Amino acid sequence: MAPSGVTLLGDFISESIGSGMPGVQDRVAVVTGAARGIGAAVAAQLAAEGASVAVLDRDRAGAEEAAAKISSDGHRAMSVVADVSKADQVAAAFELVQQTYGGVHILVNNAGVLRDNLLFKMSEDDWDAVMNVHLKGAFLCSRAAQKHMVDAGFGRIVNISSTAALGNRGQVNYSSAKAGLQGLARTMAIELGPFGVTCNAVAPGFVETEMTKATAERIGSTIDDMRKASETSLPVRRGGVPADIANAVWFLAREESSYITGQVLYVDGGRKLR
Repeated sequence: MAPSGVTLLGDFISESIGSGMPGVQDRVAVVTGAARGIGAAVAAQLAAEGASVAVLDRDRAGAEEAAAKISSDGHRAMSVVADVSKADQVAAAFELVQQTYGGVHILVNNAGVLRDNLLFKMSEDDWDAVMNVHLKGAFLCSRAAQKHMVDAGFGRIVNISSTAALGNRGQVNYSSAKAGLQGLARTMAIELGPFGVTCNAVAPGFVETEMTKATAERIGSTIDDMRKASETSLPVRRGGVPADIANAVWFLAREESSYITGQVLYVDGGRKLR
């Protein structure tokens, strides 16, 4: 039994879960690169938890399909077409979300591309393409979103990084961009914290997506082989799926996570323990 005036952590958690605390209910979320894969799973998760979600992607058909799926499940979603590396398109996208839903409270910087190659073979175009989408895109979207968040006195920014930030052969551009997203999150946490905005990063390990399949093919493997390798090498004995990452993002996006900022959450099945 806790001393008078002291609340045990377990008691606090139980009370919070049962008290109807808001989570992401009635918040407005923008998820970039949300037409498929991790982004689509994150958008669907946030919508299922009560947020109004903007599915942002440069693939119009994919964004419309993902938003329609969320709507058919009885949740609020809209598709927004934009190239996150273009400042004018980003500004227009966030203005559209503001006009439609009346605010922007949550931003998930997930948009990404692959241009894999060894350092001596990598072109400037391959370097720039990855940096522009991953890092510049996250900067432009965060800059646009923070204005709405600061005005509201509430915000959650989550950057989707990767275990590749620790280094990965053939991905000098991708690894650098994913490491940069961690630094971006930490610095934004310092600058935006006084205004009620938290900024964190989620770093997935192996997750089965179309992008992962492309990586497997690049190295002469298959997605099945990568899955089997995960099953034998990771402590959890399985590979990841987009829902694993969506759950982590939802946790950080919740109103109750206001004391967590500037952190990198590795969702990798225990890879870093090896």
